[in-house]
Amino acid sequence: MRKQLPKVTPLMFDGGMGSLLMKNGMTSGMRSDEMNQLHPEVVEAIHRSYVEAGSEILCTNTFSVCSILSRLSDAELENAVGDAVAIAKRAAGGKALVGLDLGPTGEFMEPYGDLTYEEAYARFSRLVTCGAKAGADLVCIETMSDKEEVRAALQAAVDHTELGILVTMTFRDNGKTFTGCSVEEFAELVNAYPVEAAGLNCSQQPEDMLPAVKRLAAVLKKPLIIKLNAGLPDEHGVYSVTPEAYVRQLEAYRELPVKVLGGCCGTTPNHIAAVKKAFQG
Repeated sequence: MRKQLPKVTPLMFDGGMGSLLMKNGMTSGMRSDEMNQLHPEVVEAIHRSYVEAGSEILCTNTFSVCSILSRLSDAELENAVGDAVAIAKRAAGGKALVGLDLGPTGEFMEPYGDLTYEEAYARFSRLVTCGAKAGADLVCIETMSDKEEVRAALQAAVDHTELGILVTMTFRDNGKTFTGCSVEEFAELVNAYPVEAAGLNCSQQPEDMLPAVKRLAAVLKKPLIIKLNAGLPDEHGVYSVTPEAYVRQLEAYRELPVKVLGGCCGTTPNHIAAVKKAFQG
């Protein structure tokens, strides 16, 4: 039987990982997953700071692994995923679920590019199989913009694991991804799959995305995930939306069926702590 989420509403996701790694030793040109081998203590400390802030779901630091899946042997992939899951599990300390973070491949799928559905499905199948073997509690599909890539990832998770599935896409404020997928098309896709919750991540700050989220909520038959940015970075990489401002902007979301609430780029443990205090219970 597929694993389900706890009944607490809203469950608290974590916040930004890459933006914090950049402040803690990750240099330009590095993939974020490289920090798992080079500085596992840094990754673990970031995960733990989110647990201490109240996160009940942690995403493994594997987002960038998807972009190199085709170059990794089975042993290399198993080691990379195993290390990432182990780091997150240590930080969670039994207080948070660990979700295998699964991002886009970085390649355009047909008809926009050369990546076929079958190739994408095969890559995601390898990844989720390793994640389940390593002990992940969930599969967290995120920051997707191509509907067919989402379909390939969902099908791989359903076929090869019994883990709970969370899935989010990144939309512009017009309710479409840059490949043209609308929130309504996304809802139609995920409504057909046994996912625990679905919604938006990354994108922009909460106030900018509210119209798109309302459109999604009107047709989505699953609970919502909201995991948005603390604005957009300036030329110095600084995000402008403070924890207090992030909470204020989320107030308009109270009327929606939000099951999982967190943050993405630019959000920090302080953002998560503020959101938990304002919304949980």
